[in-house]
Amino acid sequence: MKTGKVGLFTIAFGVVIGGFLLIRLTLIPSLTHEGQPLGKAIRNNELVSKVPRFSDIKDVKAKKRAFFDFLRPSVKHQNAIIEDERQFLIGINTQLENDKQLTDADEFRLQQIAEKYQYTSRRINTNTINKLLVRVDVVPVHMVLIQAANETGWGSSRFAREGLNFFGQWCFRKGCGLVPQSRTNGLSHEVAVFKTVEDSIASYMRNLNSNAAYALFRSIRADMRAENQEPSADKLVYGLVNYSERQEAYIDELLEMLRQNQPYLVEKNEKIPAV
Repeated sequence: MKTGKVGLFTIAFGVVIGGFLLIRLTLIPSLTHEGQPLGKAIRNNELVSKVPRFSDIKDVKAKKRAFFDFLRPSVKHQNAIIEDERQFLIGINTQLENDKQLTDADEFRLQQIAEKYQYTSRRINTNTINKLLVRVDVVPVHMVLIQAANETGWGSSRFAREGLNFFGQWCFRKGCGLVPQSRTNGLSHEVAVFKTVEDSIASYMRNLNSNAAYALFRSIRADMRAENQEPSADKLVYGLVNYSERQEAYIDELLEMLRQNQPYLVEKNEKIPAV
């Protein structure tokens, strides 16, 4: 496995976390808070609810650029929503540190954010806000794009085309999504269907930021923040060890895709980072 010193530790820690989860289904990306309103970006005055036929693009380089360009605006928009929530929490922390009383509006929004990220606490203080901030943080754009490419075969999968599901998220209510053709006998999960591309991305990010299976992902990101580093795809990808049953092999594959696709991931005037 192609892992560095960060990878060796984080992979081992992630496997330990997985061992404590009693039901394997909790390790699979799942749809949480069904029905909760999600942010929706608008392009050309229309919600993005259709996927281009990327399989019709024969030039591989052109297809990769088209796929990333299609998803990137929605990924950035969802990160902007999260960043706004994060800055609100940082402001709340400042008020608490200065012994200022929160307004009813502040407390209401704080409760909404806590519920969204599945965080509960009986008290509002700087300690609880700091714990919530570990969850309320952005997901690196390049990691999101690469994982979407991996999970959908560059947008050609049935689940992406018919269900706008770019991250293999499951749901567990009969009729909630698309039934996988290869589903094991005895299992009842379906692959979630979304109304818009934004809904799919928002649900995926909320899953990483709240599901117990991705505590390692959030821990790595919090450590980077503590060292005044921006969360990066090449580091945070190690926190996805429980995203797939393939675990280490899945991470290796994502890392290799990150390396190979840097020229297509970057935007104009953006420098290609070393991976």
